[in-house]
Amino acid sequence: MIPTPSVSALLADWLTAPWRLALESRAGAEFVATLISRQLCPHPRGDAHPVLIFPRLFGGAAGTAPLRHALDELGYTCIDWGQGINRGPRPGVFAACAARLDRLHRHHRRRVSLIGWSLGGLYARELAKAHPEQVRQVITLATPIAGYPDPAQLWRLHQALSGEPIGLDPSLGPLATPPPVPTTALISRSDGIVAWHTSHQPPAPNFDPIEIPSSHLGMIYHPLALDVIADRLAQPEDDWRPFARTGARALLYPAPSPRTVSDILRR
Repeated sequence: MIPTPSVSALLADWLTAPWRLALESRAGAEFVATLISRQLCPHPRGDAHPVLIFPRLFGGAAGTAPLRHALDELGYTCIDWGQGINRGPRPGVFAACAARLDRLHRHHRRRVSLIGWSLGGLYARELAKAHPEQVRQVITLATPIAGYPDPAQLWRLHQALSGEPIGLDPSLGPLATPPPVPTTALISRSDGIVAWHTSHQPPAPNFDPIEIPSSHLGMIYHPLALDVIADRLAQPEDDWRPFARTGARALLYPAPSPRTVSDILRR
């Protein structure tokens, strides 16, 4: 089970929310930093496998274009989710995502890597749970999968108010249920929109949470996020391993600790 936040954790989130929200102004600087880092710090080349990218809530193809362009230059075949602005769970959205995944898998005859930013990460995770044979790995950026309010409760509330089913298969289980494929979660403790601990899932052998000092709105543009994404995508398909924090990376990426979450959340 996902730990339940303690009263002190919820209070800390509430007290620091204005400060964290103000830090969202970093997004522009993070975008510029990535443009510079791409020239100074080369990333590993890709193997041309397809990568399907899902935007954040109220975001669309324009918001994910810089990442898609960067990954295209590294040799991947990057594809937008193809449904315009992400306006949240609506009838037919999940089915359309599944159809797009199936087309990519059939056309390239290779498993597809899924990258989801914020709400987009929920679609990526659920697709991997529904069609693991077509998915190579999942990478999420600041995606809330648990916490208060519970994302699943919000989706059910939308369904109750609108009378429209959101299209998720109930047999897939709670949103926090781990996908059966390698999953990397990029998380920021200074995220001004999503509380960092809600992006954690129960421990699993193929789950790797990685913290970076990013805003929520700029995470997809952050140079450290691109570094992690390029590293994860470049791994051999059937030889996934946790992110290696060696050399300079030992200073840039804090190593995960078994107590990291339990210090903030109480079981």
